[in-house]
Amino acid sequence: MDGTIRCSANYVPLTPISFLERSAVVYADRPAVVDGSRRFTWRETRGRCLRLASALAQLGVVRGDVVSVLARNIPAMYELHFGAPMAGAVLCTMNTRHDSATLSVLLKHSGARVFFVDHPFLEVAMGSFKLMSEANQAPPPLLVVISEFPSAGDSPGSLEYEDLLRRANPNFEIRWPAEECDPISLNYTSGTTSSPKGVVYSHRGAYLNAIAAVLFSNVPAAPVYLWTVPMFHCNGWCMAWGVAAQAGTSICLRQVSAGAIFAAIAEHGVTNMGGAPTVLNTIANSPEAEQRRRNRAPATGKVVRVVTGGAPPPAEVLFKMEELGFEVTHSYGLTETYGGATVCAWKAEWDALPALERARVKARQGLQHVALEAVDVKDPATMESVPADGRTMGEVMFRGNTVMSGYYKDGGATRQAFAGGWLRSGDLAVRHSDGYIELKDRSKDIIISGGENISTIEVEAALYGHAAVLEAAVVGRPDEHWGETPCAFVKLRERARVGADELIAFCRSRLPRYMAPRTVVFVEELPKTSTGKTQKFVLRDKARAMGTSRSKL
Repeated sequence: MDGTIRCSANYVPLTPISFLERSAVVYADRPAVVDGSRRFTWRETRGRCLRLASALAQLGVVRGDVVSVLARNIPAMYELHFGAPMAGAVLCTMNTRHDSATLSVLLKHSGARVFFVDHPFLEVAMGSFKLMSEANQAPPPLLVVISEFPSAGDSPGSLEYEDLLRRANPNFEIRWPAEECDPISLNYTSGTTSSPKGVVYSHRGAYLNAIAAVLFSNVPAAPVYLWTVPMFHCNGWCMAWGVAAQAGTSICLRQVSAGAIFAAIAEHGVTNMGGAPTVLNTIANSPEAEQRRRNRAPATGKVVRVVTGGAPPPAEVLFKMEELGFEVTHSYGLTETYGGATVCAWKAEWDALPALERARVKARQGLQHVALEAVDVKDPATMESVPADGRTMGEVMFRGNTVMSGYYKDGGATRQAFAGGWLRSGDLAVRHSDGYIELKDRSKDIIISGGENISTIEVEAALYGHAAVLEAAVVGRPDEHWGETPCAFVKLRERARVGADELIAFCRSRLPRYMAPRTVVFVEELPKTSTGKTQKFVLRDKARAMGTSRSKL
C-alpha cells in the first residue's frame, strides 16, 4: 500500500530467544529453573545461556551448525534450548531411549559439531562414537559431559559443561536469526535407524507454536510447570520456550513416577504439566498413599492442568484424572507440526454429559490451534474433504505456519509429505458433525508406545535376522501402561525350535528395548491377500482379542 515500508522499526524476525530476553528483565528475580536444591532466577538463566552461547562460539560453532544433546530434563537441557540458538546453532535433542547404534546413525546424519551428554548416558554415547570410528564414518562430534559432580572425572578428552560456562564470555553478543525461517532445531522422528528423518523447525514456527501451546494449555502468568514431558520430544512440545514466554518456573523431573509427580505438586504448587497417556495412566492407577500427598500441597484446592497427546487417551483414564482433581486437555500432532497441532477445545454444553461420555468426547483430537491455519480429513487420492458424518475415514492433513520446514537432507521426502499443498500425516480419522476430528487408525502401521513411535518394519527386520524365523509381522497390542506394545506373529522355519523369550531377547540385542516385542505368537501361516501382502488388520484383531497386556515397567 502506498506510503508503507518494511524496515527494522516494524519488522523483526520472530524467535523464542525474545521470550528469554523479556523475562530476564521484567521478572529478573523470579525463579526460572528448579532442580532439587539448585535454583536459578530468570536473570541467572539468561546469564548461563549467554555463557553457553559464548562457549559454543569458542568451540568453533558457527551459524547453522548442529549442536546435539542427550540428557534428562535438567537445567542444562533447558538452557540449551536458548544457548544453542543464541550462538546461531541448530539444537538437536536425542531420545534418551536410543541405543548406541541409533545414536551413531543420527549423529552422522545430523553432522553435529558438539554433543552434550548427561553423565548417565555417557556409556551409550561412547558406544556410538566407537561405532562411528569402526565404520570409518565422519569423525565423532566434540564431547561435552554434563556432570553431577564435575570433580569426579569424565571421559578422557571430553569437556565439562559447568567448566565451559565458567570460562565463557558473560557479555557474548547474541547471534540473532537473519531470517525468521532460519532453523532453530532438528528433531528426529522415531524408528530412524535405516532411514533417518530429521524434522527441521524454524525460529518463526517455534515462536508461534510456543504461544499456541501456552494458550491451549491454559498456562497462566508465572506458572509452575512440571517437566513430565521429555524435552527431547518436539522440544518439550515447544513448552521449553513457552514457559519462558510466561516467565514461569520449570520444575525438573529426572524420573517420571506417580510418587515424584504428587511430591512435586505438594512441594512446588504445580499449575501445569503434560504427558503421554501412559503418564496419565501412571497417575490414575497410583496407590492412594501417593495420591494423598497432593493434599498437603500449598496449592490445595487448585486444579493442575494437564495436556496429553501421543496417542488417544482411554476414556477411563481421563475420568479417573478428573476425579483426582486434574483438568486434562487433549492435543494431537506430529513431530512435523512442532508437537501439538490440534486441541479438543471444551464446550460448555458438554458439561451436562455423564462423566464417562465427557471423557470419550475429550479423547477426540479436535481442531487446529490458533497458530495453525487448518487441519482437515481428506481422501488422499482426490484431496477432497470427507463428509463430517463421523464414519467416513480419510487422512489427516495440516496446513499453516507451524508445519515443519522440511526433512533435513531429504528433499524427496519433503516434497512427498507436502504433495497437494498439505502436510500428509499418514493417520486415518473421521470428522464429526461439529468439525472435530477423531483418529481411527495408523495408515503406516506405526505403533505408539508410551508416546514413542515404533516402526513395525524395523522390528520385523530384526526378527528376520534370527535363523529360525521364516516370516514375521508386527502389530500393536493394547497395554495397560504403555498404551500399546509390539506383538509379533511369527512363522518358523521347518523343524526350527525357538521360544518366545529367546526371540524377544534376540530383538532386544538389536533394537532399543522399547522397540522389541513384548508378545510373540507362533502361527502356521500369516493371513495374506491374493497378491501376497500380509493382512495386518486381521492380526490387529487377534492382538486385541488377546486382551490388554500388563507390561513390567
